[in-house]
Amino acid sequence: MDPYDILIKPQLTEKSMNAIDYKNELTFVVRRTARKPQIKQAFQELYDVKVERVNTQINSRGEKLAYLKLAEEHSAEDIAVKMGVF
Repeated sequence: MDPYDILIKPQLTEKSMNAIDYKNELTFVVRRTARKPQIKQAFQELYDVKVERVNTQINSRGEKLAYLKLAEEHSAEDIAVKMGVF
């Protein structure tokens, strides 16, 4: 499956911005049917970084959110700048 079909958009809230700074973690809205290994593989393909773990949650609007914890050698802030978040 195409990585762009899995990762829909970055989630930009105050909580997700704090996660970038303090937890080295990025938050994305993902396809509802996507599994954790698929999300991890799609992100690693697109941004060429190592993902330690993926946590998912379905919010009250029915969107599936993926919390991607990056390996220490990669910076979530650098990836966010490349995506145009800052």
